[in-house]
Amino acid sequence: MNLTLLTRDAVRLEFDAAPGQSLLEAAEAAGLYPPAMCRDGQCGQCAAHVVSGDYEMGPHSEAALPQGLGGVLLCRCQPQGEMVVALSCTDAQLPRHSVPVRAAVIEALTPAGAASISLRLRLATDAALGQAADFMPGQYMELCLPGGAISRAYSLANLPNWDGELEFLIRLVPGGAFSGWLATAAKPGDVLELRGPLGQFTLDEASPRPRWMVGGGCGFAPLLSMLRQMAAFQDPTPVRLIYGVNRTAEAVPEALLAELRAGLPQLQTTMAVWHPEPECTDFHGSAADALAAALKQVETLPDIYVCGPPAMSEAVLTVARQAGVPTSQIFAERL
Repeated sequence: MNLTLLTRDAVRLEFDAAPGQSLLEAAEAAGLYPPAMCRDGQCGQCAAHVVSGDYEMGPHSEAALPQGLGGVLLCRCQPQGEMVVALSCTDAQLPRHSVPVRAAVIEALTPAGAASISLRLRLATDAALGQAADFMPGQYMELCLPGGAISRAYSLANLPNWDGELEFLIRLVPGGAFSGWLATAAKPGDVLELRGPLGQFTLDEASPRPRWMVGGGCGFAPLLSMLRQMAAFQDPTPVRLIYGVNRTAEAVPEALLAELRAGLPQLQTTMAVWHPEPECTDFHGSAADALAAALKQVETLPDIYVCGPPAMSEAVLTVARQAGVPTSQIFAERL
């Protein structure tokens, strides 16, 4: 049966599916590799929307399904005939090769605020890929604990480099299997397996509009990578960072903000504190509240980049849509 993937920039990619194949399996057999992680209908990374055609959905988490008519998970979508499915990525962002799997050694673990940790890794030299850390700011990797039983997706916070250096800002979740290991047992020299880079949450370099970046939790990492890219390229585009925390102690380290301001003199920053102390001088409320207030003061609607916990991201997306920001100007990654 004939299947078609329709990219965000309206490129049509046609291929055939064998009986019993999921849409994701058929695409990969044709040399196309849409984003996917758990392959079990739970994470939502392979979310897409059916434009036309009949299908059945295998077992999956309803929370992983994208909102809107025809939302599906490619890993669980079983075509029942010809189909057209819309992806959120452009043709250039859709990989034509399988995702690399690499080994990396922990070099350092340091606190990054009251509830997060900075994890620094160095890639082992690969016979085919060398040592370089090749990715696009905004992308993420899947990290697997020693033994291979537990894996999690985390965004990169640094810039691509030839030395194989990787940096992740990871929120410490009470009882979390991966972050708990980082907080209590991980040490320099431990080896992790990495799968990536993955994701299409990257800057729209062609857009002339101001960029507003809204994050919370570990969602600061990809925004930091994007801002560092802008600073490295001396990009003059107006840019604003809105970052939400539950309390002031969880704030982004001031050293990071100082680094960004030094390279991006046009950067505006707003820290939104959900449960502020009496002496707090930052914005009182959520990141979505801060965004709503800021949007009321502009004439030109900006491009909005969103990354953070699902509830925060959904609230921010709702505010953006209600303010009239076109879907084409909203960029989001589910982590």
